[in-house]
Amino acid sequence: MTNMDKNLKILLIISGGIAAYKSLELIRILKKNNIKVQVILTKGGERFVTALSVAALSEEKVYQDLFSLKDETEMGHIRLSRENDLIIVAPASANIIAHAAAGISNDLATTVLLAANKPIFFVPSMNVEMWKNPITQRNIKFLKNNNFNFIGPDSGDLACGEEGEGRMSEPQEIFKYITSTIKKKNINLDILVTAGPTHEAIDPVRYISNKSSGKQGIEIAKAFHKLGANVNLVLGPSKESIPTGINIINIKTAKEMLTEIKKLKNIDIAICAAAVSDWTIDKPSTNKIKKQNINKPVLNLSLNPDILEYISNKNDNRPKLVIGFAAETNNLIKNAKEKLKKKNCDWIVANDVSKNPEIFGGDNNCISLVTKNNVDDWDTCSKKEVAEKLAIKAIENFERN
Repeated sequence: MTNMDKNLKILLIISGGIAAYKSLELIRILKKNNIKVQVILTKGGERFVTALSVAALSEEKVYQDLFSLKDETEMGHIRLSRENDLIIVAPASANIIAHAAAGISNDLATTVLLAANKPIFFVPSMNVEMWKNPITQRNIKFLKNNNFNFIGPDSGDLACGEEGEGRMSEPQEIFKYITSTIKKKNINLDILVTAGPTHEAIDPVRYISNKSSGKQGIEIAKAFHKLGANVNLVLGPSKESIPTGINIINIKTAKEMLTEIKKLKNIDIAICAAAVSDWTIDKPSTNKIKKQNINKPVLNLSLNPDILEYISNKNDNRPKLVIGFAAETNNLIKNAKEKLKKKNCDWIVANDVSKNPEIFGGDNNCISLVTKNNVDDWDTCSKKEVAEKLAIKAIENFERN
């Protein structure tokens, strides 16, 4: 176990749940690694662990009351959210998750969460049916989409006697997750991400395109940005929202995308997630093509520039790691390996869109990561989770090589 920076400060919120006892062990682990821990103990949390135990382990005052005259004269709910580097809610009950998702702030813990401008990590703990409840899942999805983080839950025997997903992650695993995230902060890397479809004009009102929404590529850009990288997002037409801090370069066509990419210098990692149209119209009509009773219009097509191949084969300033995407309808791994070799890229993220047509525009993805020496099949998960896992894996690979 590696000691962390002694200046690191964490605010731990202990909500009501039988797993609250694990939070005491989490405090011990954090303190052992020179991390300062301040604790908010909710009324529910106080039913399972005492303020005295928490204070003894953390060696800090325990905060409980939103309307404490002493604390609130100092605007305690604001101060607590500002003077710590991150916030962990462990255990995170279905109740506190619901309050956070709804923006309800009726006690000190939920008021701090609403006022916070630091990363927040929920560590869920609840009955399996509460976890699976569509309302809980809706709340979690909303929070994830608004850059809240979740650790776990694990599956196994639950305190209620049932078995399944909902068990709070072990303190050591929470510590590993938090510290790995901290270590990746403020990485000095320049990242290129392409995302979205391209629109190749037929006439002023029609175009050739595809079903890509840009969600996966945008999530990848957000994941790298969240880790502290300098992110350039070359984005085709998309309705997805993008946080501030990412350098967004909007394009419509494949040729425009290539032009903008050529302007970017000294890229460390390139992720080509855009669904670039293979074909473009030779001579788009300047006027709308009218429907004819006899003659059908003839569209002459020509190949678009291959963005992935261009980046992978640059003689000067080639990114150290180039990742391509392959959406296939058959022979997924075979086609991905052939693309990897033909384009001369380093990794291919492959998915079979025939098995799950909702990948286009949907929130989930199921991918296989294909490298020169390995194929790693990932479980189906959200596009946000795919992005975060891919970003961390890419950075670790970059640092090793």
